[in-house]
Amino acid sequence: MKKTISINLNGMLFNIDDDAYERLKEYLRRIEAHFSGQNESNEIMNDIEARIAELLNERLGGAKKAVSLADIDDIIKIMGNPDEFGETGQKHQNKQQYHYSYRARRLYRDPDNRVLGGVCGGIGAYTNVDPVIFRIIFVIIFFGFGAGLLIYLILWIVIPEATTTAQKLEMRGDPVNVSNIGNFIREEFENVKSSFSSKKRRS
Repeated sequence: MKKTISINLNGMLFNIDDDAYERLKEYLRRIEAHFSGQNESNEIMNDIEARIAELLNERLGGAKKAVSLADIDDIIKIMGNPDEFGETGQKHQNKQQYHYSYRARRLYRDPDNRVLGGVCGGIGAYTNVDPVIFRIIFVIIFFGFGAGLLIYLILWIVIPEATTTAQKLEMRGDPVNVSNIGNFIREEFENVKSSFSSKKRRS
């Protein structure tokens, strides 16, 4: 008989076997040590925990009520081990060492590349085409047929916005793992710093 523990991960409650809990705790400790000292470490850890909580939630349901050690091992394979990455979080080139959690691109509105609702930015990321092309198409449809605005508004309502790091990675077709989450957040921080520096110089 196994002992089961209740944990709160990213605001979600899970029942988890004690051996699985120890494995998960050690895994998170190693990830935290890997990113320690970086300005973005708290944000990275929050997003990694959110992704793990999402994966755990996918595995529970029906007769399955508790997270097992096998579940945690599967998640570690998906997310990757910190010792498989270099100092900056980049994955080693040897793909044999690492198991990807690849998902096909998912369509979201892109809040980081928008003029209005991010519809064209999201479609551009989904199709890997410059969003400007879709903006031009909507303008042509609007002036040529008068339906461009209506179509845009419908898509704005129907297509969800990419709000989490995982969703933004899925929007680009990138694997949602420790390395990519860390790299994505560092990239966002650098963009914010560059934008702030540019505004400061202009003022």
